[in-house]
Amino acid sequence: MTREKPKNLWLSRWGFILAATGSAVGLGNIWKFPYITGEFGGGAFVLMYLLCILAIGVPVMMCEIALGRRGRGSPIDAVGRVVRENNGNPLWKGVGVMSMTAGFLILCFYVVVAGWAFAYTVKMLDGSLAATSVEALGGVFEAHNANPWQLGGWSLLVALLTLWIVAKGVQKGIENAVRWMMPGLAVMLLILVGYAYTSGGFDQGFAFLFSFDTSKITGEALLAALGHAFFTLSLAAGAILTYGSYIPDDQSIARTTFMVALADTCVALMAGLAIFPIIFANGMDPTAGPGLIFMSLPLAFQQMPFGTAFGVLFFAMVSIAALTSAISMIEATVAYLNEKYGISRLKAAMVSGSVLLVISMLAMLSFNVLSGWTPMGKNFFDWLDYLTSRWMMPLGGIFTVLLAGYALRSEIMRDELNLPPLGYALWLFMVRYVCPVLILMVFLHALGWLGFDPLQRWYWIAGAIGVLTVLGELLRPRVMPALAGR
Repeated sequence: MTREKPKNLWLSRWGFILAATGSAVGLGNIWKFPYITGEFGGGAFVLMYLLCILAIGVPVMMCEIALGRRGRGSPIDAVGRVVRENNGNPLWKGVGVMSMTAGFLILCFYVVVAGWAFAYTVKMLDGSLAATSVEALGGVFEAHNANPWQLGGWSLLVALLTLWIVAKGVQKGIENAVRWMMPGLAVMLLILVGYAYTSGGFDQGFAFLFSFDTSKITGEALLAALGHAFFTLSLAAGAILTYGSYIPDDQSIARTTFMVALADTCVALMAGLAIFPIIFANGMDPTAGPGLIFMSLPLAFQQMPFGTAFGVLFFAMVSIAALTSAISMIEATVAYLNEKYGISRLKAAMVSGSVLLVISMLAMLSFNVLSGWTPMGKNFFDWLDYLTSRWMMPLGGIFTVLLAGYALRSEIMRDELNLPPLGYALWLFMVRYVCPVLILMVFLHALGWLGFDPLQRWYWIAGAIGVLTVLGELLRPRVMPALAGR
């Protein structure tokens, strides 16, 4: 099969690294990773998380980039072309369909969350967040969500900014945007870390993040590390696969993947060093979860010198992180419409944007007008989150590694990854035998179906990987053709 000629390419290697890092860096990096790091043992958890990144994040990300570059297109088209090259079953295109759909549906509720960050940048500036307690700021947050015009207006702004950038194209739109947004985010983080250093709580914040407390390493900590390692890199959401299709042929997939994973982790740790010293300096609860950003921090900024200015800087940083993630989630759909129907990127953005606005409006109304509509105990916003994060993304990850590790001929991925023999053998082992077990654990844990402590029952994990390895090697001559559809 003649390889598809690339229609779009990043101008430089840094274009992909910045875009992929922007996709990975979001609200989860700003509050969730620092929070769970402190909760599960600080430095010990960081070490466990890095091992999980190596075991699950990096191998799966390499799969997606390789599939994207090999197929040169949106997730549906790229996977379809690779499967045709392999003379495989066209049903494998479902991997692309699932990942693209998951990314789009995530964006439908993510624009609401991103809208909070944009709104709080202005609220911090105009004094709307002036309050004397966390409870009072909780009332401000609830009042903001209860107003559909206010909440919807900020969500609409995020959606329109996202669509405008994507409509301009890969180089003039996405790459130009992340070239200033990601360095800007890094500079803001460094300034905020410097500010936190003078807060009086830096030693406590540092200890919270990096104290090596092995007693807190439990099965729950392992599952938290696995889950965050999988979700933080935007895997199985169409973004990385699509961005991978714009990488030049001579760029190293392995080196680029490691750089993205490292940058994502560094941003998360720096965010923790910026946030928690301020929280400790003001005697607040570091385990406040999502309320940390929108309730505790605004109050802390008010009580500190130059707090308003740094509060505005903080929420501007969060807004940029949210916007870079939003851009990656819509790009797969825009690329698909552009390729499939031959329409311009502007028209593709308008079509996908129309659907986005309808679904995101329903997600936004879940906090006010439609708050009483909760089928099976969840509102529309919660259902979008539940279906994507607990079902579509883990299942998409499992099918991606099965496709790359079993269904495709080995020379396809070997040629694309261009690894030395030992490196390719290690990657193949991880994708065939380790990643499926670990992603399955993430899937079962997210659904509440994992009924034992995996760390105390470590032999279950080792046994599952061992059995899968033996069976895979014994049955591979029959299993691989069957999976491939030949």
